[in-house]
Amino acid sequence: MSLEYLFLIQNKMSIITTKIEIPQILVTILTKLQEHGYRPYLVGGCVRDFFLNKQIKDFDVEVFDLDNLQNIIPILEQFGSVNSVGKSFGVLKLSTKEFDFDFSLPRTEQKTGKTHRDFLVKTDSKLSYKDAARRRDFTINAIYYDYFSKTFIDPFNGINDLDNKIIKHIDDKTFVEDSLRVYRAIGFSSRFNFEIDSKTKDLCFKIIESKELNFLPKERVFEELKKIFLKSPKPSVGLKLIDFFGIFSINFERSYEYIDNLSNILKNEDFSDFRKLYLFFATLLRHKEEAKILEFLENITNDKKFIKSILLLCKNSLSFDEKNLKKLSLILCLQDLILVEKASNKSDILKIENLVKKLEIYDKPIKIYVCGKDLINLGFQESIEFKEILQFALDLQIEKDLNKEQIIEKIIKEYKIKSF
Repeated sequence: MSLEYLFLIQNKMSIITTKIEIPQILVTILTKLQEHGYRPYLVGGCVRDFFLNKQIKDFDVEVFDLDNLQNIIPILEQFGSVNSVGKSFGVLKLSTKEFDFDFSLPRTEQKTGKTHRDFLVKTDSKLSYKDAARRRDFTINAIYYDYFSKTFIDPFNGINDLDNKIIKHIDDKTFVEDSLRVYRAIGFSSRFNFEIDSKTKDLCFKIIESKELNFLPKERVFEELKKIFLKSPKPSVGLKLIDFFGIFSINFERSYEYIDNLSNILKNEDFSDFRKLYLFFATLLRHKEEAKILEFLENITNDKKFIKSILLLCKNSLSFDEKNLKKLSLILCLQDLILVEKASNKSDILKIENLVKKLEIYDKPIKIYVCGKDLINLGFQESIEFKEILQFALDLQIEKDLNKEQIIEKIIKEYKIKSF
């Protein structure tokens, strides 16, 4: 069913629209809420993703005619574990075996300070749909769906904006009160290949010029960048907008093509999000000065392991040289560097990749022939000399291509130790 047809239907509220498929457990929950006199509606990303024909993973439910979230906790606890940490902000989270659901009250929000927690939240179960949706960021995220009547309530014409592929803010005043919305506008544009409305762009510039982005926690910024890389068919769309708004002190133009190349490569790799992300950031930053790379990363994350992984990939490069490749395999995963350089269109990367696989160091370090245990068997006592001897042995293995027996003979001769 086309967006245009659905848009026509939702303006004729007496006509039943199409059905959004939701988990049976959620159907049961919505039914119980309705039986208690409440009016639950799906809203936000789950409704938006339905129109975009995307798999729905997160379900948000806004419950009208409910004065206090405490009243529905006994109902929700029948289905799973209820997290009430966000109750003061009008939100409960229900975790079941397979799903997480958010339940919230209609509410208004007013900014009272600089941080993301500085908001005055007022819940009101009798708010109109339009007033309840006004606190949301974009029109495409403010569409309500009534599961029981199979109808959509679209107070800010979000369905029309979905049809026209537009990211448009809802309210001038409420939009600028949450500076994270700059990143969210960029993220949705990148993920859906939508255009940001010109007035929304103006408000994003207003937020940036006010320096409000400086007060965002690193974790929230990182999460939005993560979505751009992991959820966008072409992450370069988001990077171009980041450069357009001048959000960071460095420019990413040189990496647009490379980032999209890597995105296509990683579609065929079963990697963790952590690994995918450090590959993206390494591809993004490898042509920058190390000091600037470090400054950028420390502004978005405190994860030392993550930063170290990126720096290693940024400061090293591959060559068709067995000795260098063997040495490099001891400090990083050559597969990672191959993928980064493949994305960056390195000319001889396939030749290097074949050599690395032949040497059996593609996704593991070179097997070291002589270790500490071998030295002890030769009669050495553990000491600071161990490190020197082990390095001597490794150099013989890599530089001279000696086998274990030959290396041990050299150690005995060099350090005057008799073999037992």
